[in-house]
Amino acid sequence: MKTIIAWIFPVLLANATMVSPTVAQDMRAIQIKAQEAKEGLIQEAAAEKAAAEKAAAESRATIMQDRTVLKKAIAEIESANRKLETEVDALRQASRDLDQRELQLSEFLAQTDSMINELVGVIRINAKDIDELITQNLQTAFEENPTLFLETISRDQKFPGMDDVRALAEGLRSQIASTGEVALHKGLIVDRAGREIEADVLLLGPFTAAYRIDNEVGFCNYSVTGRKLYALSRLPGRRMQKQLASYMKGQNDSVPMDISRGGALRQLTHELKLWEQIPKGGPIVWPILLILAVGALIVVERVIFLMRKKLDADKLVQTIESHTIKNNWSACSEACERHANIPVARILKSGLACCQMQREEMENSLQEAILKEVPTMERFLSTLGMLAAIAPLLGLLGTVTGMIDTFHVITLHGTGDPRLMSGGISEALVTTMLGLSVAIPLMLSQTLLSRAVEKKIGEMEEKAVALVNIIHKNRGNML
Repeated sequence: MKTIIAWIFPVLLANATMVSPTVAQDMRAIQIKAQEAKEGLIQEAAAEKAAAEKAAAESRATIMQDRTVLKKAIAEIESANRKLETEVDALRQASRDLDQRELQLSEFLAQTDSMINELVGVIRINAKDIDELITQNLQTAFEENPTLFLETISRDQKFPGMDDVRALAEGLRSQIASTGEVALHKGLIVDRAGREIEADVLLLGPFTAAYRIDNEVGFCNYSVTGRKLYALSRLPGRRMQKQLASYMKGQNDSVPMDISRGGALRQLTHELKLWEQIPKGGPIVWPILLILAVGALIVVERVIFLMRKKLDADKLVQTIESHTIKNNWSACSEACERHANIPVARILKSGLACCQMQREEMENSLQEAILKEVPTMERFLSTLGMLAAIAPLLGLLGTVTGMIDTFHVITLHGTGDPRLMSGGISEALVTTMLGLSVAIPLMLSQTLLSRAVEKKIGEMEEKAVALVNIIHKNRGNML
């Protein structure tokens, strides 16, 4: 308000100076009015100031009163804030403790989860192993769904419980118990002709299964896919069949079994005998077999010949000596005549025929008789040795021709399919094997027969010398 008055007054003065003297009286009236207005304004301003001061005092009092209240409120708030800060610190400490506890529990939970997962994995692995064990056990051929309880354990969708673990343990226990059982069942098997037929089936634990159909006794193989027993395509040897039949009848305590769960039996099925391998040797096989037949005939003939020429020469010489002492020369000749088909007897007879000769002439005559017997005794031995030498050479020839065929196949078709080369390799190996198989016994037989002939010839020479000594010793009785 003072500012407004201070601004209006100079303006009025300036306007007054600018008016003419004719209006000076009016101006003074205006000034008086202005002065009155000024004073009125000053009074209004003073009143307004007093009112403002009163309002300010009241406001100040109110403010002071509010300030006291605010300070009290602030004090209360600060007290509450300190209390809250204490509680916050406590809560923060509790939060840190809980975080630490949560971390420990998380680690413990992770370890527990790891252990549980490992345990579950072990349980499922064992369930699968037991499932495979039961499935491959040939004793399950006569059971229905023996592994049904393992499906809930081995599946990954379900957590295995204690009931599942107990079932697993019970299944393993039953398998352990059945593994040591030997049982005789009557059930269906697939015979060697592919027909399903009822038979007596002997189960030797989880290892071997044997069957008996009428007079046929053999082994079975177990098919996991169809859970059926199949008779092996080849029957075992007669001795083994007899043992199986006796055991099934309860007449024998021992029985042959395959502990490899059919591996050895399958190998026995695919194993080829010598006469089955011979046709794979090609055309060279037949000359080798001819050599074997001729050599066998020679060996049999020579053995029979030597067996028929067997004689106790010592006893014959003693008989001749006893008759010579008695000067009974006719009895000596008769003793030799009784064994006329024996070379030693013929030698001694020829010596008795020339007993009047001188010693040297008599020895020459006996030597001539011995030489006459030698070709008969050594007959076919050289042929046998020749056959023994030819057989491996023919085998080697078959080896060469087989390898030539193999390389020819490799040239045409490469080495991608080994079955294409099997024919030539079989021919090469079979002929070599057959040639050696023929040559070795022929060579051994030729050696043994030669030794036997040499022994016979040595015996004839010894008895010839003994006869000469006996005759010249008792020559005086002749005279």
